[in-house]
Amino acid sequence: MRISFLIFPHVTQLDLMGPAQVLSRLPNAEIQLVAKTLAPVPTDSGFPIHPTHDFAAAGRPDILCVPGGFGTAAVMEDAESLAWLREAAETAQWVTSVCTGSLILGAAGLLRGYRATCHWASHEWLARFGAIPVKERVVFDRNRVSGGGVTAGIDFGLALAAALAGEQAARTIQLGLEYDPAPPFDSGAPDRADPAIVNGYRQLVARLVPDRAARYQAAADRLNGDRAES
Repeated sequence: MRISFLIFPHVTQLDLMGPAQVLSRLPNAEIQLVAKTLAPVPTDSGFPIHPTHDFAAAGRPDILCVPGGFGTAAVMEDAESLAWLREAAETAQWVTSVCTGSLILGAAGLLRGYRATCHWASHEWLARFGAIPVKERVVFDRNRVSGGGVTAGIDFGLALAAALAGEQAARTIQLGLEYDPAPPFDSGAPDRADPAIVNGYRQLVARLVPDRAARYQAAADRLNGDRAES
């Protein structure tokens, strides 16, 4: 079972590693880290990840997964990456995402009419790419599966593992990973975090990627313009 993760500069490594760790424990799983080239890919944590395959060598995945991160806008602007996603999605059994990876799927035209979720701070953008926004941790809609922000990728991986191999297999993976969350603070969602913390996070993102909203809007305009022309 070939499981291909698209990786790109400034990907959030936990978006990728959470589900990859879970899904790698399924029988006959082959994890591919796919990028435009085999050059090391910098993450938004400051360290690189090494791709295992480039687009030409990746082949057709059984499961396609797109993580998110601060580099999502650049992927939305890259015709080669979007073309590879469309081609891979044509035959994939499952087309999936974690965090803002769903917006990349959206920019590729792969979420029109599908229920989907993403990181809370970017949730409003889903509808502009033709998706039906749902505020849930993991969302299944036919063969599309999306996880919320970052750590939701572990929940996403376990839910998908259950769909692929049964609940007992997923429970066994969860036990093996000792995934038994007990966070020290009740600050993991915007409706429970202190409003000052929520505002501070939004300001941080605005400083790190000040043009993100404009680039997301441009990607949505391109998608909708292409749709109107067709």
